[in-house]
Amino acid sequence: MAGGTGGHIFPGLAVAESLRRRGVDVRWLGARGGMECRVVPPRGIALDVVDIAGLRGKGAGRWLAAPWRLARAVLQASRLLGALRPSCAISFGGYAAGPGGLAAKLRGIPLLVHEQNRVPGLTNRVLARFAARVLQAFPGTWPSNGLGRKQAVTCGNPVRRDVAGLDQPATRLAGRSGPVRLLVTGGSQGARALNRLVPEALALLPAGLAVDVRHQCGRDREDETRAAYRAAGMEAEARRTEPCSGNGAPIAAKAAPTGSVANVTEFIDDMAEAYGWADLVVCRAGALTVSEVAAAGLPAVFVPFPHAVDDHQTRNAEFLVERGAAVLMSEVTGSARQLADLLADLLRDSAKRLDMAVRARAAAAPDAADRVAALCLEYAAA
Repeated sequence: MAGGTGGHIFPGLAVAESLRRRGVDVRWLGARGGMECRVVPPRGIALDVVDIAGLRGKGAGRWLAAPWRLARAVLQASRLLGALRPSCAISFGGYAAGPGGLAAKLRGIPLLVHEQNRVPGLTNRVLARFAARVLQAFPGTWPSNGLGRKQAVTCGNPVRRDVAGLDQPATRLAGRSGPVRLLVTGGSQGARALNRLVPEALALLPAGLAVDVRHQCGRDREDETRAAYRAAGMEAEARRTEPCSGNGAPIAAKAAPTGSVANVTEFIDDMAEAYGWADLVVCRAGALTVSEVAAAGLPAVFVPFPHAVDDHQTRNAEFLVERGAAVLMSEVTGSARQLADLLADLLRDSAKRLDMAVRARAAAAPDAADRVAALCLEYAAA
């Protein structure tokens, strides 16, 4: 059960794929019209939906109708679970997980809860109170007194198998020549602030620090992002439907007078290839992004989304910052000048980048998907 954003969906997919490799029949519960409706079925996983949506930023009418909508969604989920009779259910958070988890409890189905962020989300906080087992990506996410007699199991964030399977940083990064390869991503939905800040910062770099940039800008933001790179003295081209060639190389990017190159695309389909290509990443700090950066073994400059609930992106980023694997810049108090200084320090020092990359990889949990899958099977067999 997961939905809403890639941060909930992709860890769930990693676990689903691990279970399917073991011969387990997996079904997905999502919200009608959610991102999961586009992402899950192409993976060959049957998707069931309930009618539920978020309330943040909605009007008073939506809030007043919330109890009725929740009750209806719980009833829908209960009917589905009654027909499917699953041996176990697991929540990765998101809108559909709330009614799905409540329905699992009512049906007597063992429920596991996996929290991806360093600060638990509302849905999982509620479900954790009656879950059979609570799992956390980062140590200390759940306070010791917040789960009653239950103990949270630290198992990491499940990431895509191809990301977890990338070569070690010393193998992948050592000996590279030419401009430093910079990957910029605001997550599955892009980030307008990064689309503005990164080109401005690159324009402020000292002469001689050329970079090759691959920038995931988000839907309908190519034009404004390319304009930002043009203003920075870099020409960037991209195609809307086929942003990368088969091996992930830029299709059409023109070198600026500095020797830097930029390739801008709405969405990168093959993130494992992009991580493998990169020497350094500038990104948001959603739980999935932080975990994939660690699994890939990349040095990172994190610019957390400042309006994330409970500032959980900053807390996520601090996990790698505390381990010497990343640096952190606030979008609110930071600036293009500060970002340029951070980048210049890393662009000049390949030994520092490699040390950070090794530290990132050491903090990863590449077997998280298999560990979570094994726990699901343990409770399914109980």
